[in-house]
Amino acid sequence: MKVTVDEMVCEANAVCMGLAPEVFDVDDDDQLHILLPEPPPDMLDRVRHAVRSCPKAALSLEE
Repeated sequence: MKVTVDEMVCEANAVCMGLAPEVFDVDDDDQLHILLPEPPPDMLDRVRHAVRSCPKAALSLEE
């Protein structure tokens, strides 16, 4: 699986970072960075939850 972000939609609310900080990071310039674009299987439930919880629906998960 691969996580992607639509940077034109993302507002860097950091909800995803709060749910899966090993995968998502928001820097000081309010830019979201995906630290693990292909997270390991043991993180997938949390990553799915983070993707679903994005208030702007800026994240997607390609299976």
